[in-house]
Amino acid sequence: MHTIEESLGVHIVSRGNELTISGPTTAVDQARRVLESLWDKLTRGQDIDPHSVAAALRFLDETTKDSTMTMDSADTKIVTRKKTIHPRGPLQAQYIDSMRRHKMVFGIGPAGTGKTYLAVAQAVAMMEEGEIERIILSRPAVEAGERLGFLPGEMKEKMDPYMRPLYDSLHDAMAADKVQKKIAAEEIEIAPLAFMRGRTLNNAFVILDEAQNASSMQMLMALTRLGENARMVITGDPSQTDLPDGDKSGLPEAATILKGTEGIDFIHFTHKDVVRSPLVTKIIQAYDQYRKNNV
Repeated sequence: MHTIEESLGVHIVSRGNELTISGPTTAVDQARRVLESLWDKLTRGQDIDPHSVAAALRFLDETTKDSTMTMDSADTKIVTRKKTIHPRGPLQAQYIDSMRRHKMVFGIGPAGTGKTYLAVAQAVAMMEEGEIERIILSRPAVEAGERLGFLPGEMKEKMDPYMRPLYDSLHDAMAADKVQKKIAAEEIEIAPLAFMRGRTLNNAFVILDEAQNASSMQMLMALTRLGENARMVITGDPSQTDLPDGDKSGLPEAATILKGTEGIDFIHFTHKDVVRSPLVTKIIQAYDQYRKNNV
């Protein structure tokens, strides 16, 4: 209750099974809608936690393309054999819907907005439904200068430190033993971006993560790997590039060049869409303001 009161500027009093909301008319109506959505979840046997409350508050935003989307509608949730994943905000709902409707989707914005997590979950759901045969996870290994041959171990071992967030997302959407079996069978493939050249990826769901660290040429190379019955999701945060000074990131360039291209969609997240600790949102806001003041 306290979170809703603080976020909307209302006062909520509980008397038995009844709640009384007082405050400005618009805020009272918003609080009512949030409480009704949470009650609806409870009646369907779903747990309510702080994330559920935060998600309900985010869905008050009426500026999304489709304000009829809800966090529990069939079109905006991802169902895998391990779990059902609900969007935690209207832009996440839009992102999920976009991944279903488009061959290529760019998820652009700050850390903590669920860009990679939801892309991996959607890939797993499509594999389990038989819509695609392979999942290919790729990242630019900028810290190693793409010279992975100098690192010890097999390719998977070389890439593991860079791919850990993708592994974490995989294990959240799919049982660990199945993940390992599919990696062994090459149905799930870990591929550094530099090693994607020359390939045509058919019947696959391709995720290019940390795409802000791809150069212009690498980005073009990656985008043109898309084959028959394939999907691609490109995620990244242009404000956190690790490229050497003077090297141009291919992510914002691709967003400019491909804007309006049929079959490609762009979802732009902001600090308002961060679903981690509220402190993360404040940190991102502070850094954004600092950059604006020091341009």
